[in-house]
Amino acid sequence: MNKKIKAVVFDLDGTLVDSKLDFSELRRRLGWPEQTLILEHLATLDCALKKQQAERIIIDFELEGARNASWMPNAEVLLQQLNRQNMPMAILTRNMRQATDLCMQALNIPIALVLTRDEAPAKPQPEGLWLIAEQLGVAPDQILYVGDYLFDIQTARNAGAYCCLYRYGDNHIYAELADVVVDDLLELADWLQL
Repeated sequence: MNKKIKAVVFDLDGTLVDSKLDFSELRRRLGWPEQTLILEHLATLDCALKKQQAERIIIDFELEGARNASWMPNAEVLLQQLNRQNMPMAILTRNMRQATDLCMQALNIPIALVLTRDEAPAKPQPEGLWLIAEQLGVAPDQILYVGDYLFDIQTARNAGAYCCLYRYGDNHIYAELADVVVDDLLELADWLQL
């Protein structure tokens, strides 16, 4: 499978960067139940005022996370190695554009092609990966999508791409769903060179 990979696409939060986003805290600020899917629930709000208030809370939360973002272990080194290998790369995130740009600039992340929920339907919808495949000139089944959450795996599956789970903490529960599992991002550079 690794010989088929012509491009690597990354999730942002929890994969390349740690924005210290506590979604339980966000749900508390919003007054929503613990297991609520944030963007999906936001889309169901009928009252314009409630929707506007919720959007403001979410925006402030995301910007706060972007301002506090730091590299995940070995993420910066991995990107440098993939750049040296001339591996095409992109980022697909559920974050909004403003917070993503703030994070990208603050950490000087060396990836030019970045799609957010402002440019494509939010994950796990596949359109973002399809747009990236088109812009990179590769087929979806030549992409390895690297992420840390179920939505990342579902996005890859929905788009017809391969998926890699960056395993840590309690996300090991998704490992059996992924094509590739790494516990250290540098394992990915070795795997791609095999």
